[in-house]
Amino acid sequence: MSAFEILLSLIAAVLAASISAVLIRATRPLLLRVALAKPNARSSHRIPTPQGGGIAVIAATLLAGGLVVALAGSPDLTVPFIVFAACLFIAVVGFADDIRSLPVVFRLLLQAAAVAAVVFSAPGDLRLVPACPLWLERGLLLFAGLWFVNLVNFMDGLDLMTAAEAVPITVAVALLGSFGHVPAAPALVAAALCGALLGFAPFNRPVAKIFLGDVGSLPIGLLLGWCLLELALHQQFAAALLLPLYYLMDATVTLFRRVARREPFWAAHRSHFYQRATDNGFTVWRVVGEVFGLNVMLALLAFASVALNSLTADIALLLAGVLAVAWQLRRFSRPL
Repeated sequence: MSAFEILLSLIAAVLAASISAVLIRATRPLLLRVALAKPNARSSHRIPTPQGGGIAVIAATLLAGGLVVALAGSPDLTVPFIVFAACLFIAVVGFADDIRSLPVVFRLLLQAAAVAAVVFSAPGDLRLVPACPLWLERGLLLFAGLWFVNLVNFMDGLDLMTAAEAVPITVAVALLGSFGHVPAAPALVAAALCGALLGFAPFNRPVAKIFLGDVGSLPIGLLLGWCLLELALHQQFAAALLLPLYYLMDATVTLFRRVARREPFWAAHRSHFYQRATDNGFTVWRVVGEVFGLNVMLALLAFASVALNSLTADIALLLAGVLAVAWQLRRFSRPL
C-alpha cells in the first residue's frame, strides 16, 4: 500500500466509527420495539436488551470501506463487489433469524451460499496447496468458511467480546496490507470494520445498551474470513491461523465436547470457555480484557511469522500460540 492508501485506511476507520455511532443512536429506539433480546437460561445478560446493532456496524463498514476502495483506484473491483453483496445477503439472513428463528438447515444453506460467493470469487491462480485439485481446495475452504462464520456468531455472547476479537485482527490485517502482504481492498475494508466496531463499542460495553445480533455477527464473520483468506492465499497461512486462534480453539473444543456428550450442538448454550469464566467468578471486563490481551499477543506472533518467513518459525510460532490459548482456556474453566 502507498502512503495514500495508508491515509485512506485511517479515513476509513474514522468515517466508519462516526457512521456506526450515529446509526446506532438512530436505530436503537426502533430495535427496542422489534428486536428485544429477553434474558433466558443461556443468556449472559439480565435485563431485556435490543439486538441489531450490527445493522449500524455493517452499514458503516460497507459505506466507508466501499468509498475508500473506490478512491484507491483498484483496477478490478469485482471481488470486493461480490464480497459486499454476500455480506449484505448474510446480514439479511441474520436479521430474519434475529426476528424469528429460522430452521437450522435452511439457515445453513443460505449462509453457505454467501460463503461460497466469497470463496469462489478468489482468483484460481491463488492457491493454498498447488498440488491439491482446485475444486477440492475450494470445497474445503467453503466448509471452513461456513464454520468460521458460525463460530464468530457463537462467540458473540458477552459484552464487547466481538470487538475484543475483531479489532486486533482487523488492525493486523490493515497493517500487513501496508507492507504488501494483503491486497489493498481487504486491508481497507479491515480498517473500516475496525472503525465501525470502535464506534459500536461504547454502546456494547458492560452493561450493554445494544447487542450486535446475528445481523452483525454473521457478516462480521464473513468479512473477517475474507480478510484471513486473502492473507492465507498470499502465502501467510500461519499468520491467518494465528490471528483468530482464540476463537478457533474455544469454539472448536466446545463443539467437540458437546458432540461427545451427545448434546444438540446446534442449539444455543452457555458452555463456551469465556461463558464459563463468568460463572467461575470472572467479571465481564476481566474476560474481555484478557481475551483482548491474548489477541494482541497472537497478532504479534502473526507479525513475527510474516517477518521471519520460515517454515520452522511458523511451526514454532503456531505452537506458541496454541499453548497460550490453551492456557487461557484452562484459566477460564477454573474458579478464581
